[in-house]
Amino acid sequence: MMKLAILGLGIMGERLLRAALAHPGTTIAALWDPAPEATARLAGIDASLSMAPSAEAAIAAADAVYVASPPASHIAHGRAILGAGKSLFLEKPLASDVAAARDFVAWAQGQRAAVNFPMASSPATAQLLRWLPEIGDLRSIAISCAFAHWPRGWQQAAASWLGKRAEGGFTREVVSHFLFLAQRVGGPLKLLEGSAEYPPGDGSETASRARLMAGALPVNFTGAVGGTELDETNETRLVGTQGQIRLRDWSYAEKLGADGAWQPAADALPNSAMRPLTLAGQLDKLAALTRGEATTLATLEEALAVQKAVEGVLSGSHPS
Repeated sequence: MMKLAILGLGIMGERLLRAALAHPGTTIAALWDPAPEATARLAGIDASLSMAPSAEAAIAAADAVYVASPPASHIAHGRAILGAGKSLFLEKPLASDVAAARDFVAWAQGQRAAVNFPMASSPATAQLLRWLPEIGDLRSIAISCAFAHWPRGWQQAAASWLGKRAEGGFTREVVSHFLFLAQRVGGPLKLLEGSAEYPPGDGSETASRARLMAGALPVNFTGAVGGTELDETNETRLVGTQGQIRLRDWSYAEKLGADGAWQPAADALPNSAMRPLTLAGQLDKLAALTRGEATTLATLEEALAVQKAVEGVLSGSHPS
């Protein structure tokens, strides 16, 4: 059994906690979040669980630690976890700035660490990869997303940072997942040009766009707040010489038919139903990482490449 600790019991921490409670290979060793509301929420999830007195105590009790706190705390927690000889499962982004992330990745090289990009275990992503040979030579990837509001309705409790320019915004929170997928399909990311639009004050972006390369593959994305009445909608389209496939709304793998209509995979599920399967896969791989085995979890280096591209878009620069 993998003894798992979770630092941060917001939305992402709670999701992985619920997945871990249902996972036959995982036991919850410790939880820590300094917020009183997190303690109250934990009581409603499992009354037998309680908060550890400190992050250090939670780390000491575990084999593996998932960091789901806000980005500014990621590096300090990550260094403490790896320094204690435990395996690290870090929420993205790696840090609140690229320089700190780059230093951390260099320091952590060779240690047991991975980043929570769920596309690494998504059944829908696996279906896309199985379809790839059917669409011939891959020519381009197009990513688009739109939101009625930002943060999304279910994220309002975290609006104090998710809605701010310093650490939040949909490009970091959402587009990064699809850039990770593009990188897995095409190769290392390189930002060619990008830009973002901001409201007055310190709010996060209202629109962003970019041209990138994933290896030798052109990648374009556009995103905006507004323009849809849905909480969110997104598409990652892979265009080949003999066809097109796409990932829609996180969990629907679809293939473009000869009639011009998109046909979903036979086992397609809405994201709410697919998420537990994906997180179970992530926990399987985290347990393997903790045992010292190779896995397909997102590496720190992959996450750094995504973060560099995202921050380049948001700043209008191209960080090296």
